[in-house]
Amino acid sequence: MAVKKIIHSFSGKTVSYYFDASLCFLEQIVPKGKTILVTDTHIFAAQPAAFTDWQTIVIEAGEEHKQQSAVDFIIQQLIEKEADRNTFIVGVGGGVVTDVTGYAASVYMRGLRFGFVPTTILAMVDAAIGGKNGVDVGVYKNLVGLIKQPEFLLFDYSLLQTLAKPEWVNGFAEVIKHACIKDAALFSLLEANVLENFQSDHELLAQLIERNVQIKTEVVVADEFEKGDRKLLNFGHTFGHAIENIYQLPHGHAVAVGMMAACTFSEELNGFDAGEKERIRQLIEKYQLTSSIFFDKEKVWNLLKMDKKRVSSEMNFILLNKIGEAVIKPIPLVQLENLISQLPLQKTPKEEL
Repeated sequence: MAVKKIIHSFSGKTVSYYFDASLCFLEQIVPKGKTILVTDTHIFAAQPAAFTDWQTIVIEAGEEHKQQSAVDFIIQQLIEKEADRNTFIVGVGGGVVTDVTGYAASVYMRGLRFGFVPTTILAMVDAAIGGKNGVDVGVYKNLVGLIKQPEFLLFDYSLLQTLAKPEWVNGFAEVIKHACIKDAALFSLLEANVLENFQSDHELLAQLIERNVQIKTEVVVADEFEKGDRKLLNFGHTFGHAIENIYQLPHGHAVAVGMMAACTFSEELNGFDAGEKERIRQLIEKYQLTSSIFFDKEKVWNLLKMDKKRVSSEMNFILLNKIGEAVIKPIPLVQLENLISQLPLQKTPKEEL
């Protein structure tokens, strides 16, 4: 198939999206002699030929390495490679790579141009889109960073075929999230299929990714700096982030648990239908994600109340009116602590992951 190019305009620049492109197409976008690729040890080992003749920086793989030390390492490597203001940086990898690469490129010499080649479902439908770049600080997710858009995103669906099944499962949490907050038809499409259908059918997979990219991009274009509706993309993430690093859960599983917690709060505060909550639980489990875990409520609460979405004595939480329609709901911290204390506990952390 021919590469499909779509250009989106954000507040400060236009971003080119290249759908159904191959990684080798990168040479047609950036000058090879003035470009440095950033990837992680897993991608570099799985796709060694892709990095032949490119200057490459390799960081350690895994969420635990999404820290300032990784940014410092990249910057030191850029200095050693004599990167200047004409150097182009390209992050090739999952969400950790794109987040860290975008942050490092944005602060080195006060900002270099950069682009992304996302290599996971999670990165393709969520992490690489929207300009959020940054790092964790200990257990505090994405506490330091900035919003700066890449020059381009290149989507090579063939890279997904190298993913282990748990990485496919991990990414589908964000797909389910988009369906819950913005697209009831997408939710029905997911109900009508199983994970293996998307793994084996190129056209179905392309349709799924492009629809999710469209959903997130439209939200971000309308509210790039998260003053309003971009907050909807945090559905499942406020609670999910609190348990993710404490229990070393994969991001998708943590978000899935967070979505179910948000559904419970939606029932209590928003009149959300119990039948629709059950549809969401069934879909989460159908795609082999985790719907609930046992957790230390005091420990989770102490971390959650430091979330970036807290404003004074309230926390902005994303609740559902119905499948496909979300709303931003400020919840007083006292009330939120009580709601969390009433959440059901059904599994131990990391059980069946």
